[in-house]
Amino acid sequence: MAELDLVHRAHLVMLFDLYGGLLTEKQQTMFDLYHQCDLSLGEVAEEQGVSRQAVFDNIKRTEAALEEYEKKLHLAEKEYKRKQAMEQLTAQLAQQGVLTENKQLLKELGWEE
Repeated sequence: MAELDLVHRAHLVMLFDLYGGLLTEKQQTMFDLYHQCDLSLGEVAEEQGVSRQAVFDNIKRTEAALEEYEKKLHLAEKEYKRKQAMEQLTAQLAQQGVLTENKQLLKELGWEE
């Protein structure tokens, strides 16, 4: 169960990286403190001077908004497919022995070792 939570949190953080600019400053701050700084709801509430329930509600609304942006725009899905394609391309180039010859071009295209 904890592993699923980590996967879900990583997914939400990826969505935040993609769509965070569409959120309010308050949503960005609370999301960042809770999900990326790993503060508890109570710690975020204390930091922001609001109730724990207010933080919980804000986080849930923010997560729903991020999921809705992804549902409409599919940027995370496209990024995942791009990474898969790059991994396949890298494997094929390595098999053919041309990986080192084209390393600079691949880096310019966003390839990471």
